[in-house]
Amino acid sequence: MGAQNRSRTVGAAVLDRIGTQAAVLDGLDEAVRADEPDAVHRMRVACRRLRSALRTFRQVFAPGATDELVAELRWLGAALGRARDREVLGERLAAQARELPAPCGPDRVAGELERWSAEEYRRVWPEVVAALDSPRRRALADGLAALLAEPPLRGRAGRPAGPELARIAAREQRRTAERVRAALAEGPADGPAQDRALHEARKAAKRARYAGETAVPVAGRRAARYVERMKAVQEVLGEHQDAVVAEAALREQAEGSAEAFGYGVLYAWQLAAGEAARQELPEVWAEASGRKLARFG
Repeated sequence: MGAQNRSRTVGAAVLDRIGTQAAVLDGLDEAVRADEPDAVHRMRVACRRLRSALRTFRQVFAPGATDELVAELRWLGAALGRARDREVLGERLAAQARELPAPCGPDRVAGELERWSAEEYRRVWPEVVAALDSPRRRALADGLAALLAEPPLRGRAGRPAGPELARIAAREQRRTAERVRAALAEGPADGPAQDRALHEARKAAKRARYAGETAVPVAGRRAARYVERMKAVQEVLGEHQDAVVAEAALREQAEGSAEAFGYGVLYAWQLAAGEAARQELPEVWAEASGRKLARFG
């Protein structure tokens, strides 16, 4: 970490983060319209990173200055998410279906799931294009550009970046800890309640990870380690959430299908994946919960 990074302000670090992600967002419009591989995913991630930065570091800005941008990024992310979620779910289930034992009809089940996924994707795809062509999308781009051109910073934005980013990372780590403890306290017998709690913990871990990413250009390896540990927590919880979503889809698709046996085996696999994630979480969280992890300021 050089002297220039040590002397940076938290306001400058946050604006750099927003500027980088805003450029990613703008640069993906045409790729998304062309439905290029992974373009929807990358744009959705840019929306999330921008929204997270504006929320996590909102005290750097004048009160209320970022509220509308946060709301519009949530809107765009949701429009992208409906297509992306169906794409990912279809890929997951079709790949797993091809691994089914022969008596389960792997090719038939995979074919059904692929057709269902393609139909769902085509059904929601117009929403993506409509969102990109809408006045709201243009207003969002203009709003981000205006924020970067004349940032409405508060006095605290002038604080040294390192200590302030570490303080915020520690806060996000504590928030994640509270949600992880709450989720584990629910217990598997609580079913949907624990599923919801684990999903909330995942969102907290993701927000903590993004806060750490903002600190990496300033704090280097220490912040990168924080990001790595929070990403590991996010991924375990993401596997659990993917299994929960897949369970619901399989229940729906099995109704009226001649391949109910194959769907049943796939459903059992999702239950096992969710349980494996729950069992893995305490160990992964132990690696991310140390008090020293966020001391990179």
